[in-house]
Amino acid sequence: MATAKKNKNIPEIDPAAIDSKAAAEKAVAELREAVRYHDYRYYVLDEPVIADAQYDLLFENLNLLEEKFALVSPDSPTQQVAGEPRQELGTVNHPLPMLSLKAAYDEKEIRYFDQKCRNKLGAKGVEYVVEPKYDGLSIELIYENGSLVTAATRGDGETGEDVTANVKTIRALPLSLLASQGLSVPTRLVVRGEIYMPLDRFNELNRQRGKEGEQPFANPRNAAAGSVRQLDPKITAQRTLHLFLYEIPLCEGCDIKSHWQALEAMPKWGLPVNRTMQFLVKGIDHALEYHGKMIDKRDELNFEIDGVVIKINDFKAREKLGRRQRDPRWAIAYKFEPRQALTRVKEIIVNVGRTGTPHPRGPAGAGADRWCGSKARLAAQPGAGGRKGYPHRRHRDGGAGG
Repeated sequence: MATAKKNKNIPEIDPAAIDSKAAAEKAVAELREAVRYHDYRYYVLDEPVIADAQYDLLFENLNLLEEKFALVSPDSPTQQVAGEPRQELGTVNHPLPMLSLKAAYDEKEIRYFDQKCRNKLGAKGVEYVVEPKYDGLSIELIYENGSLVTAATRGDGETGEDVTANVKTIRALPLSLLASQGLSVPTRLVVRGEIYMPLDRFNELNRQRGKEGEQPFANPRNAAAGSVRQLDPKITAQRTLHLFLYEIPLCEGCDIKSHWQALEAMPKWGLPVNRTMQFLVKGIDHALEYHGKMIDKRDELNFEIDGVVIKINDFKAREKLGRRQRDPRWAIAYKFEPRQALTRVKEIIVNVGRTGTPHPRGPAGAGADRWCGSKARLAAQPGAGGRKGYPHRRHRDGGAGG
């Protein structure tokens, strides 16, 4: 009878049979490698190859051996759990400024951007990378010799908040980079991206907060930002955050010459990148076509986007184009038009104060106690959309629209 072949990615290790530190060190190294591999398959490739129960056993065995033989290290997968609360968030100086993106709202602005790029570069056509503009929290990660050492928010562009302990709780993010597919780990790597809360998790969180009498979050972006900025990482860990990385502003020990090469490299290091929605295109017409397709696709996504980003692909071309004070000349955000919806006001309850002044408020349980007072007064005025059963138009971002 043939003997079943062992799978090196599912090491068969019995912690009870290990009685020396040397044997434990070897087992821990195997288990860490296996756990990182399966995290990579699950979070980056979205192609898991083992059942959850098998993964849980690997993780449990690793945790047990690390604790039993005092082998815990900062970059172990077991450390992607919440630590102790802190009194305040520290600050981090960015290696390079985290710039904003110039926003455009119509095709004419995008074509003007393309024309300026082509004129400056002396080129008839330009190669762009197009990708979604995520509506989340911008984040910068710094890896040194393959280990995550710092995570920081954008802040003022020069200095951000140190949120390393909180970001480490995001399961999709590796604490140690992989060396795979012939690509070695750089000595120092700075990557940037966006942390977001999936829409299904956001809705679930708000339902739970409502049951507990807490105020719901206004939108997924606020929920993600508030979760990352918690002083207690345990709260962040409970929020089920995710992230996509999309930029390498600095890489020491690697030779990356274009944005597309950077996007190809990051998954090989185990970093989560949204490759299915990023495209390399020749010329601005294809970038505009992508924008139109994303308008149609956005409602199918489990995360919020508010536009698309169009970037010059070649890094030397970027250097030639340079930057303004707050934003680069080689990239632009083509924003979507604000969504609009009709909200029907069913009832306005008015409390009369001692002086006889009416104070409108919404019906109990409808969240109307959080309305801005000016909007409540507007709604109560005759003909202003405040009558019972009268539709009131609102932008999805919370502003009243015409």
